[in-house]
Amino acid sequence: MMRLKVTFVLFLSILPLALANLRVGFYRRSCPNAESIVRAAVRRRLTRDKSIPAALLRMHFHDCFVRGCDASILIDSNRKSSSEKDAGANLTVRGFELIDEAKKALEATCPSKVSCADIITLATRDAVFLSGGPFYFVPTGRRDGLVSDPDEVNLPGPTLTVSEAVQAFRAKNMSMDDMVTLLGAHTVGVAHCSFFLDRITRPDPTMDRGLAAKLRSICGAASGSNPDPTAFLDQGTPFAVDNQFFKQIGLKRGVMKIDQELANDPLSRRIVLGFAANATLFRTRFAQAMVKMGNIQVLVGNAGEIRKNCRVFNPRRRI
Repeated sequence: MMRLKVTFVLFLSILPLALANLRVGFYRRSCPNAESIVRAAVRRRLTRDKSIPAALLRMHFHDCFVRGCDASILIDSNRKSSSEKDAGANLTVRGFELIDEAKKALEATCPSKVSCADIITLATRDAVFLSGGPFYFVPTGRRDGLVSDPDEVNLPGPTLTVSEAVQAFRAKNMSMDDMVTLLGAHTVGVAHCSFFLDRITRPDPTMDRGLAAKLRSICGAASGSNPDPTAFLDQGTPFAVDNQFFKQIGLKRGVMKIDQELANDPLSRRIVLGFAANATLFRTRFAQAMVKMGNIQVLVGNAGEIRKNCRVFNPRRRI
């Protein structure tokens, strides 16, 4: 079992510990074992599914970039209304059962204390660490949102240019450096062929020929049971959170357009080269950027609620 090793350099450099009324150790008194309960759930899932870090990173990003980090992505649709889960960009988001498992354990220990929004954030941090990435302290105290609307889901897609992606991130008070760093999460995970088919069906001088041939073989194996196959985004270490992704795109081995654009565009190339050459720099900046993203438009204090079931809003009290 991997022991939890805390890097104090990261602790001191990751931004102020209190962000927008969030604070490290928020549950120290109300639910002392909250973080260890979440970590145990992640560790159990990781033993049978090495792809769960990618799933959680995607879930966390999709949650925070729509209405902020408020767990609105977890709400199930019902006969009366649709939720964010019904939006096209979220149809392949997964990992919800892991959040349910952690929430059930938390409710059994400290009822109505730990928010679903914090569970997503903590679980993502733990999955990153358990996959070889940095451990970083997560300020907690988020509350859960009261709205989940599929029409509000407007996420930056894989066909954007670097300039367009930067605009989308800046709208959330994230910088160019943050954007490049967070796209480094593509060091784990996969992409469906439909997201990059145009890059392999005709000659693309920005893609390594060997990779293009490999991807054509993968996508050419589509069948009735698997109409849209997937390919690893990192051709080197697809289950490890490391800087290999940046080395790969420097060799024209980026799968999706936006990934390869990071290495080609003068706006972002310097950052890519820096991460490719310095694994420690990437680890430090990734931790910082994850904490910053986790602070987007959070609900705190008496705003929102603490859901008892992450998939449904709490029943409204009659006045």
